[in-house]
Formats: sequence, C-alpha cells, structure tokens
Amino acid sequence: MTHTFLMEIGLEEMPAHVVTPSRQQLVKRTQEFLQQNRLSYGKVSSFSTPRRLTVMVEELAAKQTDVKKEVRGPAKKIAQDADGNWTKAAQGFVRGQKMTTDDIIFKEQKGEEYVFLDKFIPGEPAKEVLTGMKDVITAMTFSTNMHWGDHDFEYIRPIHWIVALLDQVIVPFQVLDIKSGRKTQGHRFLGKAIELHQASDYLTVLEGQFVIADPAKRQAMIEAQIQKLVKANKWTVELDPDLLEEVVNLVEYPTAFSGTFAAKYLNMPDEVLITSMKDHQRYFYVRDQAGKLLPNFISVRNGNAEHLDNVISGNEKVLAARLEDAEFFYTEDQKQTIADYVARLKSVSFHDKIGTMYEKMQRVQLIAQALGEKVGLTADELTDLQRASEIYKFDLVTGMVGEFPELQGVMGEKYALLQGERPAVAQAIREHYLPISADGVLPESKVGAVLALADKFDSISSFFAVGMIPNGSNDPYALRRQAFGIVRILHDRQWHLSVTNFEQQMAQLLEKHQVTFNLDYGKNIQPIKQFMDDRMRQWFGNHQVNYDIVDAVLGGHNNDLMAMFDAAQVLGEQRQDTNFKESIEALTRVLRLADKANFGDQETLSVDPALFENDAEKNLYEAVKKVQEATPKHSVAENFVALRDLRPLIEAYFEATMVMVDDEKIRKNRLTQLAILARLIFTVANLNELIVK
Repeated sequence: MTHTFLMEIGLEEMPAHVVTPSRQQLVKRTQEFLQQNRLSYGKVSSFSTPRRLTVMVEELAAKQTDVKKEVRGPAKKIAQDADGNWTKAAQGFVRGQKMTTDDIIFKEQKGEEYVFLDKFIPGEPAKEVLTGMKDVITAMTFSTNMHWGDHDFEYIRPIHWIVALLDQVIVPFQVLDIKSGRKTQGHRFLGKAIELHQASDYLTVLEGQFVIADPAKRQAMIEAQIQKLVKANKWTVELDPDLLEEVVNLVEYPTAFSGTFAAKYLNMPDEVLITSMKDHQRYFYVRDQAGKLLPNFISVRNGNAEHLDNVISGNEKVLAARLEDAEFFYTEDQKQTIADYVARLKSVSFHDKIGTMYEKMQRVQLIAQALGEKVGLTADELTDLQRASEIYKFDLVTGMVGEFPELQGVMGEKYALLQGERPAVAQAIREHYLPISADGVLPESKVGAVLALADKFDSISSFFAVGMIPNGSNDPYALRRQAFGIVRILHDRQWHLSVTNFEQQMAQLLEKHQVTFNLDYGKNIQPIKQFMDDRMRQWFGNHQVNYDIVDAVLGGHNNDLMAMFDAAQVLGEQRQDTNFKESIEALTRVLRLADKANFGDQETLSVDPALFENDAEKNLYEAVKKVQEATPKHSVAENFVALRDLRPLIEAYFEATMVMVDDEKIRKNRLTQLAILARLIFTVANLNELIVK
C-alpha cells in the first residue's frame, strides 16, 4: 500500500522572483531526501504562492526498503586468540554493527580468513523517516535571507506554519518554535485558517479559501482573463514571459482588470509609458490592431472581483502620478542642449578611482575610432561614430533617466533625434549598452556595435588598471557580462580582433593623447587576456564545444577571437576525418621536439639549408616555407588543411632525420626548422591539448 505525503512551508510574502526557483529547489531536495532514505515514490508535485512552498509526493512507500549486506571485519587471527576465544577486536566489531559474536561467519579472501556478518537492516516506517524533512526545510538556500525574533536562524522570510501530513496522519517535527500540523492558511484577506483532513485534499481545500496553489493553474487563469479583456476591447497584448511569471508569483487568487490613463501622455515615447506600466507597476500595456500604444493597461489583483471599481481607480491614480512625473521630466529635459548635458558629465563620477564620465568619453572617442578603422567602417560611419562617442552618455544627467534609470540609452536616442542628430548617431547611443544580459539582443548597426565594444573595452581596462579585477563571485561592475558582450558582438559581426594587440594599441593611444588621467593601461594586459579567455571558454561551453578543443584553441598563440572561433569549428569538423588521429600525432611530434629548443616567442628564426643532410629535410623546409608565406593570407581552415597535408613530409623527415644529434650547429638548425613549423601550428591551436583515439 502506498501513501500521499504533503509538506507546506507557510511564510510571510516572498519576493516574486524567489518563488519559482525556491519551489524547484524544494522538489529537488525532497527527491534527494527520499532517495537517500530508501523511500520509493511515484509522482512529486510542487505548488507555490507568495506565502507558501509546497511539495506533494504520491505513491510513497509505507516503509524504507530493507537492506541486506555483507560486512567484513578483522582477520580471523585477530578476531580469535590461540584458544579460539573472541578477542576485544571481534567483540567491538559486532557490537558496532548491533549484532553478536554468534552471527559471525568466516570467509576466505586472498588466502586469508576474515570475519563476516550478514547484516539485515529492516526499513523504518515512512512516518518516522519523514520527520527528517525538517532538515530539508532548514537546508534551503536563498539569494537573500532574514532572521526574526530572537532566532539566529535565517530564511527567505519568517516561517509561520508548517503542514506535514502522511495521508491523514501528522508527521511530527519542529523548526524553531513552529510545530508541524494540519492547519494551513487561506487567502490573507478572503480566506481563513483551515485544517486539512488528508494530504490529497490540499488543492481543493485551499481553492475554497481563495488560494490557487498551483502556479500553472494561476497562470492559465490570468491568461484566460486577459484574453477575455483583449477580445472584448479588440486590443493586442504582448504577454511578456518574465512579467507574466512575476505576476503569477505575486498573487494567490488572480483577477485581471483593465484601467485607463489620460491620452495626453501618449505624446511621450512609448518606452517611457511601457517602463512606467511594466517595470514599475507590473501592468501589461495594450496596443490597437495596428500596433499603436493605447491609453489602457491590464493588471491583476490578488483577490476576487468584489469592489473591483475601487481597485481600478486606485491603480489609475498611481499610474497617473508616475506618468505626470515622466511628462514633467520629458518637457524639462528638452529645454537644455546636448552640449549642456555633456558639460555636466565633467562632474559625474564614473568611479572615484578612475575618474569622471566625461573623461571616460574622451578615452572612448579614441578607442572607438581605432576600432572603427580596424573593422573597416566607411568614412561616413566613422564620422557618425565620432559624433556618437562625443555625446553618448549625455542622457545620464537628464531628469528622465534620473527618474527611470532603465531608460538610459533609450532616452539618449530619443533626445538626440529631437535635437537634430543623425539617426545613425542616435541609434548608436541606444545600442552602446547592448547586450544588457548574457543572452540579450546585440547592436543592429555597425556604428552601435563599435561604440558598444569601445565602451566595454574602456570599462574593463580602466578597472583592471586600478586593480579592481573580478574574483570568485565578486563582480560589482559586471565586467564579466561586458567581456562576454565583447565576445558575442565580435562573433556576431565576424570581426577579427586580437585582444592583446588591441589592448597594447589602446594603452599607447591613450598615453599619446594624454587621456590616461594618471592610470597605467599597459600593466594588466596579460590578466585582461586571461579574463577574455575565460569568457571565450564560457561561449564555447554554451555552444557545446568539446573541452579538449577549447583547451587547444585557448592554448594557441593566436589572440584573434574570430580566429579562435574558426579554429574550434575547424577542429570539430576535421575530427570526423578518418586520418585526423595520424595527422595530429605527426604535428604534435613536431611540437614536442620544438619545445626542446627553448626559442623565445619573439626571437627571429632562420634555417640554413646548407646544413641539410638528406632530401627529407629539404622537402619539409620548402613545404613549410610555402605554408609560412601563405598563412597571413589564408583562413584558419585553409591553414589547418595546409598543416595537415604536411603529414607525409613530417613522417618522412623523422624517418630519415635524427634531430638531437651531437653536432650543435646541425641540431640547432633542425630544432629551428621544427620551431618555425611549431609557430605555424600554434597559430591554429595548441594541438597537444587534443585527445585523439
């Protein structure tokens, strides 16, 4: 016979963003607990509202599975004395296993007899085992915690009640001063406390108390209610998944309603209205069939439809106040010029160890032009880039962005257009923040992409210059996100850029134009390269590139990120070739021997053909020379193929040639030949890292 187990943790209202991951965590910890404690089970369901986290286990075994196992003890010669009496070692062993010496049997292993016990551990009843679920509750972890009363214990919010039922029976345990029981709480305002007769009644009983505990059902209700409003009014609504999940986790009994705001506010940019509704009030904005924003919104109350008119009126007043503020700032901001705002940036700190926002913009102007020329922007694009980089942070000191920080960049674009800036300049101002998350949208324009790169390179270089390098989980200025943005933009645009070379160029450029503002931008170039390599590793991981290929690519000597992307793709494709293993073995043999030469990376290498002693040396020399001449002009794929095709010549070379001969001049000449080839191999990847079978 199987059972149903229910556990509900009753809490003060949790932040909406915590609810779903906490519910998922509770399921995982419960399953781990049941598995560790040998309780078989069927379906595990989870439920949640802002005030509760619940897990329900169906088809739960009545007791733990029994355990039969053989336990080995000391050797027979240790367990018994010369007269056959049990020693203290034997007695201690059986006592520790809660058995007696009568249970001992002897078995031979590797020529010697040992004490063994056939141990049987009967399973305990489920009710007794489940008292350990209190440890599941206390083991839960959250991004933020609080403690209450005189307790040292911390949790996401204070615990007010715990329900723990095995069918109709209470599973007794206690967390702090809260004892488990059968009493749960209904809706804070519409419901009441109620006792559950049995675990399986949970959803039905709560629904009678205006609590829809199943988040999937709450979401379905919200979607249906919104669609009813949309259909009745011939609107269109974008149900943003993140907003929808947040609203689901804000309510226990959802009732959707619509409200209005004054049409005059539609004169402001849509983004201002949407931010006010969506980000600040958790409203869904609506459009007409043509896609035009309407002076209406949809919200969801935590309750039923009673007195809904009062709820609508209250929400309309709150939104009107926020839109009135927005309109005021929008009007006032246009009374000043972009030049006025840029001048004010001279007193706005980027960081107290680095300097002002105005100084950052001076650096970015130089960095952006260097980048623009490197990636081949046209003269007109470079002109737009120059103008954008001169003003791109101006909206930070506008009233609108001060009130709505989420609109930085967006208002920069709007105000730039209002003041007559070219559309490409305005677009770049908005796009320089992109991407704003690991998988966020990327800049659509070339000018915007270059400005975004320049701004991110400056931020990373500046913080590294003052020693503020992210470590562990500590990254207060989101430098990892910005570095990953660089990786994604370069990959998206297929732009070639060596991070190390560009960082060196940046340092020289800023020094030349005297805009370093007493910071040394050249001292942490190697740590920046490692930092970017880590972001490349993240990108490769997201795209399921084999770890050995990642190690090989990152271990190469080509710091061009695009070349690294290409190398990973080439190695992944070539790995399917039937001769891949033999080709890699030939090339890695070159790498291993060349390593013995200890030539510096910048050392000029020259081979003397007069010292050749066989045709194999000459043939390899001439073939490598051709590859060397073609490498700068060819793609990574073409270069790898050229190196791969050297395999017969390499094998013939090693068959006919002893590299480590006694004659120093000949030995050095041969090592030099291999070192030149090794450098060519390293432009693709460090093939030593590849696993070939």
